[in-house]
Amino acid sequence: MISRDSLAPLREKRFRYFLAARFSSLLGNAIAPIALAFAVLDLTDSASSLGIVLAARSIPMIVLMLYGGVIADRLPRHVVLVVSHVVCFGTQALAAGLLLTGSAEVWQLAAIEVVNGAAAAFTLPALFGLLPHLVSREHLQQANALSGAIRTITMIGGASLGGVIVGLAGSGWGLAFDAVTFGVAAILISRLKVGGIPVGERTSTLHDLRVGWREFVSRRWVWVVVVAFTALNMIIAGAWNTLGPVVADDTFGRTAWGAILAFNALGFFLGTLLMLRFRPRHPMRIAMLAMVLEAPLIALLGWYPNAIVLCAAALVAGTGVSIFAVIWETALQQRIPHEKLSRVVSYDMLGSFIALPLGQLLAGPLATAFGVSTVVVAAAGVYAVVILLAVADRSVWSLRPLADSVERERETAT
Repeated sequence: MISRDSLAPLREKRFRYFLAARFSSLLGNAIAPIALAFAVLDLTDSASSLGIVLAARSIPMIVLMLYGGVIADRLPRHVVLVVSHVVCFGTQALAAGLLLTGSAEVWQLAAIEVVNGAAAAFTLPALFGLLPHLVSREHLQQANALSGAIRTITMIGGASLGGVIVGLAGSGWGLAFDAVTFGVAAILISRLKVGGIPVGERTSTLHDLRVGWREFVSRRWVWVVVVAFTALNMIIAGAWNTLGPVVADDTFGRTAWGAILAFNALGFFLGTLLMLRFRPRHPMRIAMLAMVLEAPLIALLGWYPNAIVLCAAALVAGTGVSIFAVIWETALQQRIPHEKLSRVVSYDMLGSFIALPLGQLLAGPLATAFGVSTVVVAAAGVYAVVILLAVADRSVWSLRPLADSVERERETAT
């Protein structure tokens, strides 16, 4: 049962605005990848072309991520978010218009994704750094769990709705819906006034990056996990996000792919409900072991692409990913000084995402050379090995929850 204390962050008006904005933008974002993937496949019938379009978003996001972290630590984070959401509203509306009028070409969609990736480089560090200013420290885990619950609810609804919209009406309407949700989110965030964020003395960008780097590398458990996710996210980008829609088109269909993503999101929701109350004694140990649950899902996609089986595996995998996400976000927000948090997060995201384009670009050629199923199953095996290597590191295995803010300040690298 969910206790009143688990829902304590909802008593904060600013946090409610934050959740409403997240609900709006994430609902559209759950539909957008489905719409974009099948729009490219409709135009080209090529996994390699899809990988190029996906990489067009990843590359500028990676290149600008560190600068996005500096900006999010310097400027009011809600202002950064309003601007980035307005940009995304415009790009998604343009893509929808091109598709609905039948004039879209792959290079146009790739160019639009470049702009979306640049906007994401500013959005993600600002979002992460904003949340600790909306709730008290003791309610951070509950706030992250509630934010995760909103994310998963929208993933469930968005994936199901995306499969229906794309399957029945076409990709253009899916991207049009995404544009509207970004516009609504921008309006909601504009009402979110956050004061008291310490921005410190104005310094050079290079100085700010060096400060963020020192904070990042001083905690071994942080960079060990980030290095692991360099490989994990590359595998997901290639085996699941790029080759998944190809497998769906060849076997169980697009509507079923939306259902699989919806069950994955339902697992996210179950994981966030669990994390409203569960406080593990060794949080990162549990977090990384929970991520192992995604390996069977990837393996089944290549070995036995049955929609019902994949829905069940996606439910379990989503639960594990959600457990990791809540623990990871809470651990960073508790241990990193707030005025440096967005920069540390930008290093986290840079390391986690830097290999995304590699996975996206290699998926098509590898599938052509060795076969889709062989590549996907092999990727699942590598995925499991990477997680086990990371969790075996002492700094990850033995990390304990912080008792208070004083202990946070005393924490040193292990």
